[in-house]
Amino acid sequence: MSLTRRQVTGAALAAVPLAVAAGGPASAAGVRRERTVFIAGDSTAAQKYADAAPETGWGMALPFFLRSGLKVSNHAVNGRSSKSFIDEGRLDVVLAAIRPGDFLVVQFGHNDSKIADPTRYTEPWTTYQDHLRQYVDGARARGARPVLATSVERRKFDASGNAVPTHGDYPAAAIALAAEEGVALLDIQALSIALWQRLGVEETKKYFNWTGTEQDNTHFNPPGAIAVARLVAGELVRRRVLSRADVRRLDEEIPESWITWPAV
Repeated sequence: MSLTRRQVTGAALAAVPLAVAAGGPASAAGVRRERTVFIAGDSTAAQKYADAAPETGWGMALPFFLRSGLKVSNHAVNGRSSKSFIDEGRLDVVLAAIRPGDFLVVQFGHNDSKIADPTRYTEPWTTYQDHLRQYVDGARARGARPVLATSVERRKFDASGNAVPTHGDYPAAAIALAAEEGVALLDIQALSIALWQRLGVEETKKYFNWTGTEQDNTHFNPPGAIAVARLVAGELVRRRVLSRADVRRLDEEIPESWITWPAV
């Protein structure tokens, strides 16, 4: 399969360290190396480019919460499901790069529900779990630690102002699989819908990609991406995937100006 210029550039960007190493697992030569948090997911996590600004994936903000010695390699791509990501060879790319001591955070579900699209659709309790197992098994086979994350919730409220879940059985299926496989689970769906509920109907517009021409209730702007990345980093600590010493700024304000969008 041929890759577009953006895909090639994205693969190159993903290989560039986003944090300076300070420690990690010992290499064969006895020198400690940096560890990498790989992200496999969809548009809510993906790297965005200048033509999409101010749309921002939470993976773009995650490095702000990780200390020296941890870097992020963000392979999340717009529109992908747990199935299409594998079918396009993207999991193979991740598994070729991942090393013992690294982490693979997997967040799919937004596009797995596209029942009219057989290239992306998975059924929550069968094929969705089957595909997620491939990420889990692939990471473990290479000495890396898999982490499953439920899909971050969309901005949807009912007439009474209650935040409404939109992902059906996919979060429950991911939670069940994590328990079955003994994998750390970040319940970002539950955390994000609770955050949207606290913020309310109007305030949440400041976290999603609402512009003068667009009312996007799925994708984030910089404040939203930063808020979700903070949830992810906090859960990585709470679930003991990372130690408290691995993260920073969990209780600090992150300037929106830190978010940048590459030209390509």
